[in-house]
Amino acid sequence: MSNKDEFGQDMSSQEIRRFVARAARQEQFLEVVSREEAEARFRRHLDLTPKGEESVPLSRALGRVLARDVLAEVDVPGFDRSSVDGFAVRAADTTGAAEDAPVRLRLNGEVLSAGRAPALTVAPGTATVIATGGMLPRGADAVVMVEQTDVRDEDGSLSVEIRRPAMPGAFVAATGSDIGRGETVLRRGQRLTSREIAVLAAIGRAELAVVRRPRVAILSTGDEILAPGEPMRPGGVYDSNGAVLAAAVEELGGEPVPLGIARDEEESLSRLVAEGLACDALLLSGGTSKGAGDLSHRILEGLSDPGIVVHGVALKPGKPLCLAVTGGKPVAVLPGFPTSAMFTFHEFVAPVIRALAGLPPEAAETVPASLPVRLASERGRTEYAMVSLVRGAGGELAAYPLAKGSGAVTAFSQADGFIAVDAQAEAVEAGTPVSVQLLGRDAGPADLIVIGSHCVGLDAILGRMAGEGLSVKALNLGSMGGLAAARRGECDVAPVHLMDPKSGEYNRPFLTSALELVPGYRRNQGVLFRRGDPRFEGRGAEAAARAAADDADLIMINRNAGSGTRILTDRMLGPARPAGYWSQAKSHNAVAAAVAQGRADWGVAIDSVANLYGLGFLPLQEEHYDFIIPRDRLDRPAVKRFLAALEDPAVAEALAGFGFRR
Repeated sequence: MSNKDEFGQDMSSQEIRRFVARAARQEQFLEVVSREEAEARFRRHLDLTPKGEESVPLSRALGRVLARDVLAEVDVPGFDRSSVDGFAVRAADTTGAAEDAPVRLRLNGEVLSAGRAPALTVAPGTATVIATGGMLPRGADAVVMVEQTDVRDEDGSLSVEIRRPAMPGAFVAATGSDIGRGETVLRRGQRLTSREIAVLAAIGRAELAVVRRPRVAILSTGDEILAPGEPMRPGGVYDSNGAVLAAAVEELGGEPVPLGIARDEEESLSRLVAEGLACDALLLSGGTSKGAGDLSHRILEGLSDPGIVVHGVALKPGKPLCLAVTGGKPVAVLPGFPTSAMFTFHEFVAPVIRALAGLPPEAAETVPASLPVRLASERGRTEYAMVSLVRGAGGELAAYPLAKGSGAVTAFSQADGFIAVDAQAEAVEAGTPVSVQLLGRDAGPADLIVIGSHCVGLDAILGRMAGEGLSVKALNLGSMGGLAAARRGECDVAPVHLMDPKSGEYNRPFLTSALELVPGYRRNQGVLFRRGDPRFEGRGAEAAARAAADDADLIMINRNAGSGTRILTDRMLGPARPAGYWSQAKSHNAVAAAVAQGRADWGVAIDSVANLYGLGFLPLQEEHYDFIIPRDRLDRPAVKRFLAALEDPAVAEALAGFGFRR
């Protein structure tokens, strides 16, 4: 360990012990309060008045919020105009017109195209050629469609025969019929989309008064944080929070002001916080838990009026949240883990930014669903679980929890909404009705629902389908999760690689009469190890695994119970339980990463991830990665296209590139 304290100063051995002891205790939170109490304390001191207005050109008004009502200074249309190609007439002149007794009118000597002012009056017994958008001439009160007429040229005189009578006003858009002069066309507080832009252009507005975007400073903290594009280093984490918070602020009508990354050093962090306080709001991510190196909350302790109002909320995810207010400005230190950061942002900060941007509160939209699997919870904290929605065979919604943890980057992007678990509940049982609060309103049902085991080969197949315009929802819940979903009729395709422990046969023994097995491809399972390790190099997989099981210095990384790889591993090991056996990774990649990083010395996974992580590989057995499809879904167009993609030569080539075999 380095002889430096959290501020970079040299430490004695005694000081090191005190530092470690303090870090171990952490003394985490000032006071843990409920979500409702946290919001009330925060809002009590905030000034949520929109931050003034500014003028912008129409070309830059998209997404902005109007600061004032917009009144039309012109009529739209500004004149009576034709809505079809035809002839401007006096309606009275067409009375009695019929197919077998047409009315003949003499044509005037002008053609009224759009943008041309009429020069001639339509006198009784005459008509004028007029195009769509043309200005109705004096005397005319109707337009006859060209399809209802015939033009005659007799004795050097042009006339038109009209075969159907016209009512006054027929095919005429009257002055101001769309927008009347003095009419309020848009209201203050309205966010401008392409539709409103069209209205503003139609009334000739070149400049608009809009609410000034609140400037929101964004600062990521931590020695481990790397800017995207920097080379990865041990213990490093790319800064996803900074990027997603900036995008979210912009979506909410704010102007993100990125301050970059602050290291765990008090002087530079204090300087950046002071810079951020010059904006309308300040967001920090990380450094709120009062653990080793967490400085953000300590910097905020110097704020006043009133300063920190909340540090610790009885939520999961999001317990370390720190909220402060100074001079009416919101300051939030969000947890460093991505899911926690985004959840607390949307719960506590997003409504504040909307208000500062002049937008009304966003109404929550909920849908009823049922929980298909048991969801464990932690008593004492309200837990919010991200879920993905799929529609079952009877049309009802099933809410699948995305159990990726607060450190997962993808949880928010893959979730359709979330459910709240009561603070006193230890679990929500499978089949329980739940209310799902939606995270967005623009996501329709996917064409193809895939639930089961993930594989890069499957990604290639689904990518092919997405390129053809199909929408796909894939939930990586493992083979057993996919099998259960297929049995309940909640998916179209369940990718599985389940080996029957008794027969050693893959997948088929798990079918029911309602399920069809579609052969997929073959993958090599084997023992992974770091290249050059003499305890594995050049040996057979089973011999090397048995020897490793007897070596207390070798640490194994296992797969989760119920996976095909775990069944294969248990058959190979028999009763042996090597060091690390109970450490269970949920994916092949996780096994490979643990070995590559030295946290484990060996494990069982597929050869493609061994190559991806630069590891050695001892072949053990060929594995069948197949697809289970409910029989009543075989005729669905998306399922047929999935089956066709399996036979696509381009897909076969992509699979071969991963080392898989059809």
